[in-house]
Amino acid sequence: MIAPLFRRGRLALCVAALLSLLAGCDKEPAKPEPPKVDTYTRASWEELPASSDADVIAGFTAWRSACARLAKDPIWSATCTSAAQVQEDPAAVRAWLKEQLEVYSLRNARNSPQGLITGYYEPVYAGSLERSEQTPVPVYGVPEDMIVVALDSLYPELKGKRLRGRLEGRVLKPYDDAATIRAQGVKAPVLAWLTNPMDLQFLQIQGSGRIQLESGRQLRIGYADQNGHPYRPVGRWLVEQGQLKQEEVSMGKIRDWASANPQRVPELLASNPSFVFFGLNPDSNEGPRGSLNVPLTAGYSVAIDRKVIPLGSLLWLSTTRPDGSPVIRPVAAQDTGGAIAGEVRADLFWGTGAEAGELAGNMKQQGQIWLLWPKGIPLPAVAAPTQGPGSKS
Repeated sequence: MIAPLFRRGRLALCVAALLSLLAGCDKEPAKPEPPKVDTYTRASWEELPASSDADVIAGFTAWRSACARLAKDPIWSATCTSAAQVQEDPAAVRAWLKEQLEVYSLRNARNSPQGLITGYYEPVYAGSLERSEQTPVPVYGVPEDMIVVALDSLYPELKGKRLRGRLEGRVLKPYDDAATIRAQGVKAPVLAWLTNPMDLQFLQIQGSGRIQLESGRQLRIGYADQNGHPYRPVGRWLVEQGQLKQEEVSMGKIRDWASANPQRVPELLASNPSFVFFGLNPDSNEGPRGSLNVPLTAGYSVAIDRKVIPLGSLLWLSTTRPDGSPVIRPVAAQDTGGAIAGEVRADLFWGTGAEAGELAGNMKQQGQIWLLWPKGIPLPAVAAPTQGPGSKS
């Protein structure tokens, strides 16, 4: 065991030296401090837009489904214990919410409560357990040679930051980008084979999915890790290339463009250096498991920026569907995503299959979010608010 421990220690020293070197670089002249904005602005229950009884019950039930995972969380343990006694009755749920939780409006750096609400889903794609001419696209598990360094183990201020790379001799180098992985492969198990490279791209964007095998079985896979490169939306590349207008970008439009321009698909995919590796999930009819490791509930689970909203939180969401019809309900923060960044930012899970995919792919709506926070618990610590919402397309 001495050699591996020594290697990890040497790696930690390398990372420390690198960060120290970066900290010592010349700095630009200090810029004026922007006006201070409170990410969490206290609000009253009466300020929340009205939600139907059915939505209140469904949202509360979706949130409470994670309480087994939150039992030892100091933020939610007492609240979950109390929630277990609440009957699924609209009046009882509403009374409990007001008794146990306080309301905070989320604001961005411009002190605006408006943000971006997108959608995601669990896709189902045709595939095989064997490679063939019809199924040439590999779905990789986690590479054997990828090293992951949790930087907050040395530097608490870097909480949630991880360094991913590969050792070459005594040097830790960045892991391959997506274009290199597609061209050269990786030392990783292949979980399945897909028919279309765009299927894999969308599977990576959604973070989980099902692969329909000829036998009738649906293989369930979910996010396991990532190559450490930043996520860049392929839709943004299409806009920069003048192929689509910003307001046109959707999963359907991207797929249509790829079908019409197959010779440029490698170029499109190379614009996003991020690459996701998957793991197998048990066969079941429950929703995919999010970052909280509980099954997601269609219409009532959201992915959030955990630097702003702790996983497990109960939120109140006000937005619209792509057709303009209102979506006002409590939702559960049970997932995260590389493209979900910002204070007023959420990705609403719509379910499994083509219908959910159509809804999710077209959803790029304005909306507001309120944090429903346990009374007596300090608010989350959060970095300075960002200027605007992230984009998933």
